[in-house]
Amino acid sequence: MSLRAAIFGALIGLISAGCAQAQDPHRPAVGGIGSPINAMIFYVAHGADGACGKGCSEWIAAEGTVQWDTHKRLIAVLDRQVGRKLPVIIHAWGDSNLNVAASLGRILRDHGIDTSAGTTDVEACHGKDETECFALKRPGGPLDAKVTLTDTRCDLACVLTLAGGVHRTLPAGTRMVLSGMSIRNRLAPNVSEERRQGLTAVFGDQFRRYLNDMGVDPELLDIVDRNPETRRPIEMPPSEWLRLHIVTSAAM
Repeated sequence: MSLRAAIFGALIGLISAGCAQAQDPHRPAVGGIGSPINAMIFYVAHGADGACGKGCSEWIAAEGTVQWDTHKRLIAVLDRQVGRKLPVIIHAWGDSNLNVAASLGRILRDHGIDTSAGTTDVEACHGKDETECFALKRPGGPLDAKVTLTDTRCDLACVLTLAGGVHRTLPAGTRMVLSGMSIRNRLAPNVSEERRQGLTAVFGDQFRRYLNDMGVDPELLDIVDRNPETRRPIEMPPSEWLRLHIVTSAAM
């Protein structure tokens, strides 16, 4: 999916209900007026040798809900990593824009980036509230941190972003929980049923091409499509991650 499609997705796109995440309602918006709460941010983190996998001590944390403008922030952080290809570790939550999630994956593949999932635990945030912690992360790091792999979840937005990685791993014990998809217009919520069905078919074709281009079996979408309820979760076992090539190896 192109960046033009991502911009189109800012207005009308497929939305998936992501993993629930207890968030401070005072977590600031990323941008200015109209910027959504909990929008995904990216920052560089570093820890001990092996903190983000074998021989890896530095990574890019992707944290929040994939919103209409998230691809801009990913491009910005990658542009600052001249000559480096830091892996991206995804912690996604909330009702995400799947059009943009696929665009994130395209961007990551174009840059030759590896991907995984997990929670980045920033040392300087200990003892601080969400607003103070966010202010530390927002400039983009680097920040001393570790990756917390317990209770890792990967929703559909996480999977679509993960798919862009050249090498794709998920920690042992990860729960891949996928919800159904729905059409939403950010500016005009009353989309007609006829328009909704047509757009669902268009976006479905785009996602299948995207997954195929990334080396992931498009059967993944058939599984999601069998779930007619947006918020009814389907849990995918690790054996399916490998069979569908969602990951290139089982654990980081």
